[in-house]
Amino acid sequence: MIQTQTMLKVCDNTGAKIVQCFQILGGTRKRYAQIGDVIVAAVKKAEPRKIVKKHDKVRAVIVRQKKEYRRADGSYIRFDENAVVILDGKTKNPKGGRVLGPIAREIKEKGYDKIAGMAKDIV
Repeated sequence: MIQTQTMLKVCDNTGAKIVQCFQILGGTRKRYAQIGDVIVAAVKKAEPRKIVKKHDKVRAVIVRQKKEYRRADGSYIRFDENAVVILDGKTKNPKGGRVLGPIAREIKEKGYDKIAGMAKDIV
């Protein structure tokens, strides 16, 4: 359950380390985002000399969340951290070339095939 002002870890190699959510896309009254939802975030920490800089506004898709997520078969999945992958503009393609750590299977089901293809573990 990600809401505005939530700090999230970035799990790709764009250079951003920490982002802060300030908008959840998908409706005017949408308060919470979960795995597979797109958010608009501000970069709070970044590595120097990389693609994404500090204070940039980026779109990102949530790939891991601490709050347990109920799957269609009735099982639940939960991760140790909240994490996102930064997207390239308004497309579903990732900006970076690597995805670090596991991601949820729902990412592939929601149409983010390139992100799922780059991930080492799909849980």
